[in-house]
Amino acid sequence: MADFATTWWVWMASALVLAILEVLAPGFVFLGFAIGAAVVGVALLGPMQLLSVPMILLVFAALSLVAWLILRRVFALPTGQVKTFEHDIND
Repeated sequence: MADFATTWWVWMASALVLAILEVLAPGFVFLGFAIGAAVVGVALLGPMQLLSVPMILLVFAALSLVAWLILRRVFALPTGQVKTFEHDIND
């Protein structure tokens, strides 16, 4: 069985796939996971190599949640505001 910490490229490939999914299904759902996977992939090149699989997954989950919350705050409409369209693009 391959060492989990040496497979940083799997995390980076997963980040790329999740980012592509975000383009196909927008809503900032997959982008938070993509950011979390990319950060874990980069971190596995350094000191995170010594962590166990459950700890790496915990770090991924926490980073994904933080990224999603930040994306939601940055890109969300202000509270109580509804997106309306004043004119049709075909007019």
